[in-house]
Amino acid sequence: MTSYAVRTATPADADALLAFWAHAAEGTSITDDRDGVARLVAWDPEAVLIAYPASGPDAAAIAGTVIAGFDGWRCHLYRLAVDPARRRQGIGRLLLDAAEERFTRLGGRRGDAMVLDHNELGRSAWAAQGYAPEPQWTRWTKPLKA
Repeated sequence: MTSYAVRTATPADADALLAFWAHAAEGTSITDDRDGVARLVAWDPEAVLIAYPASGPDAAAIAGTVIAGFDGWRCHLYRLAVDPARRRQGIGRLLLDAAEERFTRLGGRRGDAMVLDHNELGRSAWAAQGYAPEPQWTRWTKPLKA
């Protein structure tokens, strides 16, 4: 079985991340463009975590991602995605462990994840890591003009 490591994203990863998310993630977002990724990495260089094979010919390949955003108050998790061909190998758990370690180091107290209601695969992955939906919350959004 392949072993995996985790690193933080750099601005040079933007195109690869966008291609990976188009292939492996559920849905798209208004921030799914090169400028959005560049702003995130510039704002918080440790937020985007990338899992990759620790050795071998495809060691540069993205195997999974999670965005572990911390605003000084809350710990937010986005874009947990694993390459469909590499699922069920512990990559999601590796990424979430790294995100939770980051949050703990920064003083975070609770991680929250945004999961689309119809994303059954995502919901089961989050539940396996101990996350659960809070039925009293509804996410309210408003797209902002740039």
